Amino acid sequence: MTSPKPKTTQTMKPETAAKKLGVLLSATPAEFQEGVVSRDELNELQSRPPAWLADLRRNGPHPKQVVAAKLGVSISGLARGGITEPLTTAEIDALKAENPAWLERERSIQAETRKEELRLKQR
Repeated sequence: MTSPKPKTTQTMKPETAAKKLGVLLSATPAEFQEGVVSRDELNELQSRPPAWLADLRRNGPHPKQVVAAKLGVSISGLARGGITEPLTTAEIDALKAENPAWLERERSIQAETRKEELRLKQR
């Protein structure tokens, strides 16, 4: 009879944890960037975000996947629009208010893509 193996703690790199939290790694505190994050720590950060995490989520700077979602475009659409750097919430709001031609075009492309995906899914 073999004895049960002790449970190992699942850990991830800070880059992975930042992506799962929807924040830009370079904007996180140094101790977060330099350590490893366990699954339990990630769950804790998600359920009870500390002030630094809540502030990052609220004000940014945001990673490209969050910027794209807030603008209602794809990540490729951001690149086509010339947005290559992380943006803050204020910058995203300013872009929405300005509503440049590229943003309108990319939003319509995204809407068409979603409509087509839904149509194919319903077949």
